[in-house]
Amino acid sequence: MPVDAQGRFILGFDRDQGQAAILVARLGNGREIRRPLAIAPRQWQVEHVDVARRPSTPTEEFLRIREGELARIAAARACNEQSDGWRQRFIWPATGRISGQFGSQRVYRGEPGSFHSGVDVAPGAGAPVVAPADGVVVLAGPPMFSLEGNLVIIDHGMGLNSAFLHLATSDVTVGQRVRQGQPIGTVGATGRTTGPHLHWSIKWNDARIDPATVAGPMPR
Repeated sequence: MPVDAQGRFILGFDRDQGQAAILVARLGNGREIRRPLAIAPRQWQVEHVDVARRPSTPTEEFLRIREGELARIAAARACNEQSDGWRQRFIWPATGRISGQFGSQRVYRGEPGSFHSGVDVAPGAGAPVVAPADGVVVLAGPPMFSLEGNLVIIDHGMGLNSAFLHLATSDVTVGQRVRQGQPIGTVGATGRTTGPHLHWSIKWNDARIDPATVAGPMPR
């Protein structure tokens, strides 16, 4: 893990991380310090349904397009911009009804589907979306993505980044520095979605993080 000049760092654990980990620090003099970490378990919203999972067979054209989209997203997430946004107390990028919880999942006759990797907020079409913390824009359309729609990704530094999906409009460009609370777009229904909402996801390196753990309760 990178460490800043003051010795500060962050780390995050994915949804299905086990309940224990070992933190190892190797000092400049060669000494090694090891500390066990206890990870508190959480109860996820898992729904068991007595129906078979509906198979889908994507076309070759979709797979070709999707391969390029995923490569573009991976390149954006691989950026390592200099920002202190990771040190801030995050705010919600939009306020409203939470229509989808992080970690929720359906199990189809014993076969688990993919879990929900972000939080969905439904404040209404056209509602403003703001930066939850300082950072640098590492992805912003066009072109639009087939599933995510109009997508913006902000790098908050130290491997922490936020993605904002299904935007109606985006008001930022790649390379732009944004401040916490600065408008970055508006809520929409672009991409694959059943209605206007904001899907906000956070990743630390390869670990998907529950945005509610960094932003706290939704403001009234």
